[in-house]
Amino acid sequence: MLPGWPGVVAVAVDVADLGTVRALAYPDVVGTPEPGDRVLLNVTALERGLGTGGYAVVVAVPDRPDAWPSREGDDAGHLVKARYTPLQTMVLGADDPEGAHHARLQDADDVEGMPVVAADLHSALPAVLAGIRAERPTARVAYVMTDGGALPAAFSRSAAELRAAGWLAAVLTAGQAYGGDLETVTVHSALLAARLVVGADVVVVAQGPGNLGTDTRWGFSGVSAGEALNAAAVLGGRPVASLRVSEADPRPRHRGLSHHSATAYGRVLARPADVPVPVGPTGRPATDRCLEALGPQVADLTRSAPHLRPVEVPVDGLLDALAETPVRLSTMGRGLEQDAASFLAAAAAGVHAARLTL
Repeated sequence: MLPGWPGVVAVAVDVADLGTVRALAYPDVVGTPEPGDRVLLNVTALERGLGTGGYAVVVAVPDRPDAWPSREGDDAGHLVKARYTPLQTMVLGADDPEGAHHARLQDADDVEGMPVVAADLHSALPAVLAGIRAERPTARVAYVMTDGGALPAAFSRSAAELRAAGWLAAVLTAGQAYGGDLETVTVHSALLAARLVVGADVVVVAQGPGNLGTDTRWGFSGVSAGEALNAAAVLGGRPVASLRVSEADPRPRHRGLSHHSATAYGRVLARPADVPVPVGPTGRPATDRCLEALGPQVADLTRSAPHLRPVEVPVDGLLDALAETPVRLSTMGRGLEQDAASFLAAAAAGVHAARLTL
């Protein structure tokens, strides 16, 4: 057995032709393996060297039925997530008729001006939270995990640790994603549950770890950021677009203002939204060059997308706030020292969202 985290059991498995590999098991889906168990593994991403953290995934513990999770009980609900896949799972939804919150959500249609921050990458989550806390330490924040990346919320060690540290009041899983404190059918119902059930002051919406991109204009899972802000606007929220920015990404399409943000917010998003832009010196030459170039890049974007409103957010104190996050900051393998601009852009979105609550 290896060190795991809430909702995840990590194990070492001997595999023919691969040797010993690290694997993750989700007890709520496949049960809890023990030393000596034979397990069925999915090693697809591991064999291809994809960014899964170097883990295989346990599909089943076939020889020990007592390890399998129970599907009995009146609280099982009828929402099926990861539908019609071999590992579909049934959950009790916040908007499920059997649930305790159904009456509150049945006709709900308004999040009462709640700021909603959307981000392209899961790695932006702790940085957005750092910005919120820098401006309003007592803000009650919920995270809505969409299904563009990992489906199990438990796969996100960051979300688990942020929850444990008190930086998140709740994790809500929307669409095919599952395993949050509250399960919901859509981003719309997730936002409503965050406001009306969790009592959130601010919501951050982002896909889980493991985003998908194809080096095409439209073939990337981050388009959901624009869709999330459309949902926020429809429900009477305050949409805040967290920019994907990088000073160090080797790919030109993601250097400076990423084409993902330009497409998701400039083309997919159709409602008015605020676009926080970090400004000011940091004392880091590469970071300062990136931020100086970002203003004109955002200006170009807003000329073709007048529904976007740039809002300058000074970076004073934000590097210190980012250094105090309870989880390690990492985006595409780069930390705060290697790509400060990325995390400053996300933190600026958090600062602005917090100000909207005051």
